[in-house]
Amino acid sequence: MTPVKVSVLMPIYNTNEKFLREAIESILAQTFQNFELLILNDSPDNTHLDEIVSSYNDPRIVYAKNEKNMGISKSRNKLMKMAKGEYFAVFDHDDVSLPMRFEKQVAYLDSHPEVGVCGSFFGLLNKNKITKKPVSSDLIENALMMGCAVHHPSSMIRASVLKDNNIEYEEEFTPAEDYALWARLIGKTKFYNIPETLILYRMHDMQTSQVQKEKMKCATEKIHAFVRHDHPDIWKKVCDEVPCIARVKLFNIIPVAKFRTTGYIYKGVLKYIPFLTIKVKECVA
Repeated sequence: MTPVKVSVLMPIYNTNEKFLREAIESILAQTFQNFELLILNDSPDNTHLDEIVSSYNDPRIVYAKNEKNMGISKSRNKLMKMAKGEYFAVFDHDDVSLPMRFEKQVAYLDSHPEVGVCGSFFGLLNKNKITKKPVSSDLIENALMMGCAVHHPSSMIRASVLKDNNIEYEEEFTPAEDYALWARLIGKTKFYNIPETLILYRMHDMQTSQVQKEKMKCATEKIHAFVRHDHPDIWKKVCDEVPCIARVKLFNIIPVAKFRTTGYIYKGVLKYIPFLTIKVKECVA
């Protein structure tokens, strides 16, 4: 029996039927066919989801239900424990993977054993807009000092990297558990973002990022604290080299000027002029 190459990890929760069908069908239409599609229902009372998934007669689909709602981080970890594949393809229940996604990511990971996380650029469904991410590992690590530099639903992860380093999703950082995962992997593997659009991301009002904005902000601040503490050399490099936005205010109220600079070199330049203040915003990628 051929070993499974890719385990697709898809948690679902009260998912819109149209979105779920489009997501499943985009996986079944992949040009790379050696995968298992693991679907975990974290809304066990929603029996309609059972009917939707069972309507697909494909032996690669493995369907499971939590006995009770566990939340996204615990559900993602459960999916990883269920998985048999060499690579984990992360996928959300309302997005669409383009047909060549797995083929291109598997080819890259196979030929670059030092890389443990492979993401891509992504588009927005029904909109002519492409979001790019830093491509090389060094640039991704720099960007991780400030935010999530690998688009989680587009990522493919080498399973052994997580297992060997005992790394999993941390509930403490939900709903930014993906950002925390990448931050924990700095120094333990290399990153890469394929500079092509391999996934279409769906924006809608019920997304976690939309309904939990304050919780997301708090989790992100906690991740900033540990990632900058654990990697001060990268953080210093970012502050020294990455462009920042500086704002000048009169009496700390009236905006006077805004300019782009590098690092924090302008901070405090006018400290002896009390009615003028200069505030340097976080570095911007």
